[in-house]
Amino acid sequence: MEWKNIYRGMIMGASDVVPGVSGGTIAVVLGIYDRLIEAINGLFSKDFKKHLLFLIPLGVGILTAVFLLAGLIEWLFEHHPGPTQFAFLGLIIGVLPFLFNQSEAKKNFKVNHYVFILIGMAIVGSMVFFQSGEPEPVTDFTSMTYLWILGSGFIASAAMILPGISGSFLLYVIGSYTTIISAIKDLNITVILTAGVGILLGILLMSKLIHYLLKHFPLVTYAFVIGMVIGSVFVIFPGWPANVTETVVSIITFAGGLLFAYFLGRIEYR
Repeated sequence: MEWKNIYRGMIMGASDVVPGVSGGTIAVVLGIYDRLIEAINGLFSKDFKKHLLFLIPLGVGILTAVFLLAGLIEWLFEHHPGPTQFAFLGLIIGVLPFLFNQSEAKKNFKVNHYVFILIGMAIVGSMVFFQSGEPEPVTDFTSMTYLWILGSGFIASAAMILPGISGSFLLYVIGSYTTIISAIKDLNITVILTAGVGILLGILLMSKLIHYLLKHFPLVTYAFVIGMVIGSVFVIFPGWPANVTETVVSIITFAGGLLFAYFLGRIEYR
């Protein structure tokens, strides 16, 4: 059992409740992205025990963070959105050197790989145009509401394991983010289980596609992933701070994110 996956999962879980930050990106930061995809795909293979020993502590960490930190992350985003987003910006930008190094981009990347970087940037970066106001949480649940939550979970989770594409941001676009976050805070088990089933189905389906691409087109996939991570910077960027105090705090949180990514890289990629 890889017990350090609990802290890895907690970092991924904390990021998954933030609109604009991808759990897949954090998995890349932690150096476990390839293993995560392989483990999800291996759940129905003869080596399922080995993959379960990797996934169980990771899942414990993710769920722990989602339930414990959902309220805190939501409060930070509501009261200190700028500095919070700058912290995640630093974290995401800090992982790029490790991504380029892991893919040996200088040696391996050709013109077509840089084209895929641009495509990944464009796809994720374009999401900035879909940002809109989030409606109030749904309180009157019908069968159609539960179907909507199931579909939201499926769509969001398919994105959660793609670096650069935020599952919670897609929930925000769909309009179900506050409903699901409120259900988690209020421990509405029916809503949580409905969203959970959709999330599980989405992860299983998307992981198979990513596993195939990593196996047959590794460099192109890495180039596309790098592009998506770069594109997420444009989605998360909150704009320049409005005053000196917020500017100073944002610089500090941005530097903190960079340092956190650096030390994580030193630990996880060594």
